Amino acid sequence: MSQSTKIRVLIVDDHSLVTEGLANIINYNPEMTVVAQAENGQQAIDLYREHQPDITLMDLRMPKMGGVEAITAICAEFKSARIIVLTTYDGDEDIYRGLRAGAQGYLLKDAKPDELLNVIRIVHSGQQYVSPTVARKLVERTNNPVLSERELEVLRLMARGLSNQDIGTALNIGESTVKSHVTHILSKLGVSDRTQAVIVAVKRGLVSL
Repeated sequence: MSQSTKIRVLIVDDHSLVTEGLANIINYNPEMTVVAQAENGQQAIDLYREHQPDITLMDLRMPKMGGVEAITAICAEFKSARIIVLTTYDGDEDIYRGLRAGAQGYLLKDAKPDELLNVIRIVHSGQQYVSPTVARKLVERTNNPVLSERELEVLRLMARGLSNQDIGTALNIGESTVKSHVTHILSKLGVSDRTQAVIVAVKRGLVSL
């Protein structure tokens, strides 16, 4: 197969062992070739502009600029971009944000090499791919009450260990208002205290520590 007919892939991940491993798997396949490797979201945008690959494998959490921001920017500039999120994060909010940003596929890094290559083929053909595990997480999200933007702000500050008073100062709202938000957060997450709320929020990808 000539270079011009191969599926051209851009790999975006801040761990060099991961990118090298993925490159070896992809380049070994006669249908595909890796055209570039990026280690953060901003570099991904620059390299996408330069190479305009057929497929981009995008990690979510990276320095300088994360995957969701990079996906949003690339899809805004290149309407035909075909991006697959390839990450270790399976929280329902991570999945939702990645797909909402414009990704056509979502795959976890524990996938087998054959599954990865098959997903690249599927997305390259214009179809979407979400693994059964990821699909279940998305269903869970639709069944969970959605936190408001203000509640998410309060939750993130809770995860940093701030008291209600400190949260109120940071957000310029009264302590009683913070208490009200905390009550709503606990109810929506189905927990009874702040520690449990942070644990659930981290698992779901609502906050990061």
